[in-house]
Amino acid sequence: MRKNFLFATWSGGGAVPPVLSVARAVQGRGHHVRVLADNSLHEEIAAGGLEPIAWTTAPQGDATDPAKDVIKDFEARTPVGAFARLRDRIVCGPAADYGRDTLAELRARPTDVLVAEHMLLGAFIAGEAAGLPVASLVTTLYTFPTPGAPPPGLGLAPATGALGRLRDRVLTRLVLQPWAKGLPALNAARAAHGLPPVNSVIDAFDRVDRLLVLSPRTLDFPSRRFPAHIRHVGPRLDDPAWAGELELPDGDAPLVLASLSSSFMNQRTQLDRIAEALGTLPVRGLLTTGPAMDPATVRAPGNVLVTASAPHNVALRHASVTITHAGHGTAVKSLAAAVPMVCIPQGRDQPEVARHVARAGAGVTVSKNASPRTIARAIDRVLHDPSYRREAGRLAAEIAAETATDRAVAELEALAERATGRHEGTSQARHG
Repeated sequence: MRKNFLFATWSGGGAVPPVLSVARAVQGRGHHVRVLADNSLHEEIAAGGLEPIAWTTAPQGDATDPAKDVIKDFEARTPVGAFARLRDRIVCGPAADYGRDTLAELRARPTDVLVAEHMLLGAFIAGEAAGLPVASLVTTLYTFPTPGAPPPGLGLAPATGALGRLRDRVLTRLVLQPWAKGLPALNAARAAHGLPPVNSVIDAFDRVDRLLVLSPRTLDFPSRRFPAHIRHVGPRLDDPAWAGELELPDGDAPLVLASLSSSFMNQRTQLDRIAEALGTLPVRGLLTTGPAMDPATVRAPGNVLVTASAPHNVALRHASVTITHAGHGTAVKSLAAAVPMVCIPQGRDQPEVARHVARAGAGVTVSKNASPRTIARAIDRVLHDPSYRREAGRLAAEIAAETATDRAVAELEALAERATGRHEGTSQARHG
């Protein structure tokens, strides 16, 4: 049966393509899909054949334009400061506004399932208030502590013994503590929708029927254990609508694909250093700047082609190495294509993704302040040590198995069927 799905997302850079990928796949199954999103995303949404709906009171941003970026985490001086901006400007601060807009859309038109990007707690509040099935989409490695693994973001190995488990308990409290400042705004939003308060912001993330992790299970710690409502459904590997056509640099030397964030992270210096490093090596470089940077501003040597965009899935068929900020999307596409990486994290979830790539043996990490010489040495190491490609190939086989069927769509259709059964049961009870 044809169902109605409302997706909700925001201009969150690399989080957007996987959410829209799921939305397109759901619509491809014959369902009707509309997408609540910032106006800056409407062209991309429509290009995928989906119906865009605008936020009316919630923040309107554009992550590719520093002047219009809501979070502006590139202005933060520390990772804690960058996190506080996400908490206060997207997750908790405007939760009431996101909730109000989402509930208005739910009331305006029939909806069987609400699907929202993981950070939009305000949208989840609206779904809970409306009594609808709600699914959360996590577009990277699962970001909160769970048993069997160290707290994310600290670069630790899994604990062993009683002392290690004590370490994880103590550090988990410290890692979660900064969320507490968002609780008053979040509970105010819940109260405005007639919902009881939650004890912590973390509790609110779990008030969904399904939490779907769009990341390879094989990339995370094998010892990590997850609650039943959290399901790893595999990564989304299709390119965004704006990726365009592929143009390769001339020659037959090994191809190195270089790409940093699709959103603005003040990455101009890093792009110049990558281009300079590639210029010292016997390789061809394809450097994609993304919509946040002007390709003309990158100083590139003759063996490096700089372009705003390219379909990475196609380019990776030709590539020997990827240089990446370790954004989750580029990282998993590279792994799926068995291409090892040089990771240059800029912030956000990228250091954690880079650590897991290195732990798997599929790449190396260098500092975002690394010199062109250091970057060149890292490229040369990954290019000529076959172990990196071998381990990337191992992960590629596991990712292929994970994505053989579209488990994200299956989970969402199951929620819609469950909702239908619940509605029918209620109707029979009313007329019994």
